Amino acid sequence: MIGSGQVTIRRGDVRDAGAIAELHALSWRTTYRGIVPEEGLGDGMAAQRRELWELRLDADYGEPGNTPELLVAELDGRTAGFVYLVPQPDGRVLIDNLHVRPGLTGGGIGRALLTAARAHVAEQHSGAELFLEVLRDNTRAIAFYEREGAVRVRAQEGVFPGGFLLPEYVYAWPGRPASSGRGSVEGGSE
Repeated sequence: MIGSGQVTIRRGDVRDAGAIAELHALSWRTTYRGIVPEEGLGDGMAAQRRELWELRLDADYGEPGNTPELLVAELDGRTAGFVYLVPQPDGRVLIDNLHVRPGLTGGGIGRALLTAARAHVAEQHSGAELFLEVLRDNTRAIAFYEREGAVRVRAQEGVFPGGFLLPEYVYAWPGRPASSGRGSVEGGSE
């Protein structure tokens, strides 16, 4: 529960592309200001994110086990956050994006999304390691992931839109995460 509203998590689809793109761009501009060069946060980012999410959510990935999964958190009927999971060829699952609407961070939405992501991976990719890459200077996110049991695996440089190389860390949760029952995914069929 956030304030007076109830958070629900559901599977996303191509109809969510616009709302996810808007939230993704807003989150980047808020979170990465001072971390990512300003030209990486420019005016074209919203259109680029819209194109990215339309392509991602309308793609045919073939086998069900290889299909990325978008989980959307809603608060009072409005998109409040999302997590995007991408199965990897080596059997691990990448959290490619986890964003909570600025102004709603710190209220449990990120934890609910992460819990739902871990439950999804445990159900659909039994025993798979869940991992993510996070910018080294995104200390708030790093603290959150560490509180949630992630372990730093290594440091590396990440390539970002515009060709920027920025230092980042890889964090992972070992396979077979325990489900707390929070953050269950509503709707859809397996």
